[in-house]
Amino acid sequence: MLNDTTLLLDLDGVSVARVERLAAGRLRVHLVTADETARACPACGVFATRVKGSTVTRPSDLPYGESGLEFHWHKRRWSCREAGCPRRSFTEQIPQIPAGAGLTARLRGAAGRRIRDAGSTVIQAARDLYLSWPTVMEAFRTQARDVAEAPLPQVAVLGIDETRRGRPRWEWDADTGKWRLTRDRWHTCFVDALDHGRLLGQVEGRTVADVLAWLATTDLDWSRGIGYVAIDMSATYRAAIRIGPPHATVVVDHFHVVQLANKMLSMVRRRNTAETRGRHGRASDPEWKARRRLLLGREDLTDDQFATMWNTLLGEGKIGQTLLTASIAKENLRTLLALARTGADRDQVGHAR
Repeated sequence: MLNDTTLLLDLDGVSVARVERLAAGRLRVHLVTADETARACPACGVFATRVKGSTVTRPSDLPYGESGLEFHWHKRRWSCREAGCPRRSFTEQIPQIPAGAGLTARLRGAAGRRIRDAGSTVIQAARDLYLSWPTVMEAFRTQARDVAEAPLPQVAVLGIDETRRGRPRWEWDADTGKWRLTRDRWHTCFVDALDHGRLLGQVEGRTVADVLAWLATTDLDWSRGIGYVAIDMSATYRAAIRIGPPHATVVVDHFHVVQLANKMLSMVRRRNTAETRGRHGRASDPEWKARRRLLLGREDLTDDQFATMWNTLLGEGKIGQTLLTASIAKENLRTLLALARTGADRDQVGHAR
């Protein structure tokens, strides 16, 4: 039974028998089975020929319009007369609505993709689709499993970095009489450094063993395809790469290089204040007032902001001059790193140094 209403619904396996409008403005859609394979016994696969009865189910589907749709699926219960089949009877089912399912497959898939692909939270997706939190979370696990089990794309530059997640948890070990760490607050993330940091994997902990444990799960040919590994200034990660893919060249990513330069700039400011003024910095000190602008890039400051900071520090004698020298060194470093995006040759890099 195909009609325009069935085509508009676009739910394979069922057709629309009739539609009625309820008192609250909600539409009730009465469905009947339109797939002949729905009468195949799920146990033996033989097509049943005898109808035992009928039943009505109310599966939920994607929101439609302002008031939504209420499904009433009128389906038949069949008797399986195949000798030796343990199944006596069964109700009709289709791929979009398996037996016993309270949701259509497209609604469950949409709930999981909202979190996996659209970055929605579980609770927001549940509110938008009128579902419960556990239902949406289970749908997300199913969608995430498809991604997690897919083969890793080949990467030329592997990025390794740590991230803090939650709090550590400890348990008392009665055998040793000591506290034992059961959940680490630090996780190690593996990303494709050339593809906007696409996440490839994540493990708990940040030790050499944790890094090697993840690398051991990858294919040998995939590991050999890695030309460079970008890390921060971590001796632990460097040691892990020497053991894991030793042929890869270890490089330090630009973010952590600039971060270290800013840390050194702040250290110079605090040290010079202590040596010259004999105390910690105060809000009234010019170098303390300029502490945030010193950490910004030159392009992030207006000409007036830069001139005010420069002239003020220049008039502070040794403290200001030392800070400005360190700031110039930091900006020269950023300029040198920026050449990596321009394809500069060795002569240009050498001249910038």
